[in-house]
Amino acid sequence: MSRKTTAADVVVIGGGVIGTAVAYFLAKCRMDVTLIERGGIACGTSGRCEGNVLVQDKLPGFDCQLAKLSQELFPVVAREIDIDIGWTRKGSLLVIESEEELEAAAVFCGQMAAEGLPVRMLDAYAVHEDEPNLASDIVGGLEFACDGTLNPMALSQGLSLKAEQLGAVMRTYTTVTGIRLDSSGGICGVDTDCGSILTPRIVNAAGIWAPHIGKMIDLDIPVKPRKGQVLVSERTFQVARRTVIEFGYLMAKFGKGDYQRRITPEMEKYGIAFVFEPTDAGNFLIGSSRQFTDTDTTVDVHVLKAMAQRAIRFFPVIQQIQIIRSYAGFRPYTPDHFPIVSETRVPGFYVAAGHEGDGIGLSLITGKLMAQIITREPTDIAIEPLRLDRFEGRAFLNQG
Repeated sequence: MSRKTTAADVVVIGGGVIGTAVAYFLAKCRMDVTLIERGGIACGTSGRCEGNVLVQDKLPGFDCQLAKLSQELFPVVAREIDIDIGWTRKGSLLVIESEEELEAAAVFCGQMAAEGLPVRMLDAYAVHEDEPNLASDIVGGLEFACDGTLNPMALSQGLSLKAEQLGAVMRTYTTVTGIRLDSSGGICGVDTDCGSILTPRIVNAAGIWAPHIGKMIDLDIPVKPRKGQVLVSERTFQVARRTVIEFGYLMAKFGKGDYQRRITPEMEKYGIAFVFEPTDAGNFLIGSSRQFTDTDTTVDVHVLKAMAQRAIRFFPVIQQIQIIRSYAGFRPYTPDHFPIVSETRVPGFYVAAGHEGDGIGLSLITGKLMAQIITREPTDIAIEPLRLDRFEGRAFLNQG
């Protein structure tokens, strides 16, 4: 490819589900958008994850309302793009394995219902009627009827294709080598190994590599890679009809600080919590694990064994089913578990990163909010909890 200089209203760095969503919504606003991705579309985290779109693993308040807004966009976007993203809404189930969890789940159910979410408690009889293969000692469950699943790679590809149809330019297999600032310290261009792009605006949607892009202009972005591994089963009978997650993990993460799940030291060490996701292909995915690490995608057999052990605890029938492969990806972690969807102290430089395990589910609201921020339209939800300056202790002026 020849090295040449082009121009764009906005350059989006990153071709995962967040970057393609940002490009899509900006293109819908009739902005001249160029997306840069050093590999192919969805070649990173977006191609190495589950496809859950959940509110059940969020806290009451801003957290669940942000997820709810994003969920409401999926059926709309699924109709607008030309690739089948596999969007289905079978709901999800949080399973409860102790009386202590049951009490906390009842409180959580009331809080989420007060947020306007379709949630209900299931007793031991009802949860086993709902999912007959569950372990017999499971004492209850929480059902969220609004939750859905999709194919994350299809979503990224569909958003990319539709953005192109709306006039966006996709520069895949192109690496950012530098960012240009004008005499006043604002954005004026991007340099790549395939040429330069003159632009007054950059959106850093590079996921776990967002800090690397930020350092090009001496901007600290507190995102760290958190490795997660996934097991993939053979095609088999229906173990469960929808996404199933253990409630105890939410208690340990968000609830009672002194709560201890009944897990092995290995499970505690690797941050393992049971997540089950059936697929349209007739098999299922098992997660999850959480480890701070570098960017090595090699799977760890000790982690995989502990994940399988945890899965069998909730669905004993899984021990009869073959696991055919495994893979690892990275969650872009922030210290407060909220993503960054924000302008910055550098005029014209924006960040859309740090979604941890919620990148798929929050992709569409992230793209829409970023388009609203850049075009200076009112945002669908207050963005203060998502601003980068919450980590820096200072406010930024609104820069369009």
